[in-house]
Amino acid sequence: MMRVAIAVAMLRVSGSVVASSTDSQVSPHGNAKTMTKQIVHTDKAPAAIGPYSQAVKAGNTVYFSGQIPLDPATGAIVEGGIEAQARRAFDNLKAVAEAAGGSLDKVVRTGLFLTDLSDFAVVNAVMQEYFSAPYPARSTIQVAALPKGASFEVEATMVLD
Repeated sequence: MMRVAIAVAMLRVSGSVVASSTDSQVSPHGNAKTMTKQIVHTDKAPAAIGPYSQAVKAGNTVYFSGQIPLDPATGAIVEGGIEAQARRAFDNLKAVAEAAGGSLDKVVRTGLFLTDLSDFAVVNAVMQEYFSAPYPARSTIQVAALPKGASFEVEATMVLD
C-alpha cells in the first residue's frame, strides 16, 4: 500500500485533548482506505509515563492503555491497599472513557492485572461498583510486577454508538 496523505489536528474540549489524524492509503489495486485515529487525553487521569497515549479512538472503537492507581494530581500510587488501588485505577479508566465521549457502560472488554491473585475477590467487588450487568468480557492475569510498584492495573476496549 502507498500512503497518500496525512493530516493532524488538535482540539481541546472540557479539559480533554483529542489529537486526530487521517491516513489515506491506496492499495496496489487502486482501492483507497481512510482511517481516522484520535488520541484521547484528559488531565483527570494520570499522564502517560512512557511513549504511549491514555487511549486511541479508531472509528467508533476506543483502545485504552493500562491504568494503574496513580493519583492524577500527584503522580503517586494511592495508599490504602488493593481496594484503594483498584478504585483509583477504575476512576482513572472512567475519566479517560468520558474524555473519549463514552462511559464505562460502553466498555466491551477489560483486562485486569494483579501482582497477587489472592486479591482477586477484593478487585471483583470493586469492579462491581463501576460496571453493571451485562458485564464486559474480561481476562484476569497475575503478573510478577507492575509499573511504579502498583498491585493492580486495568486496560479496556470501548465501543461507542
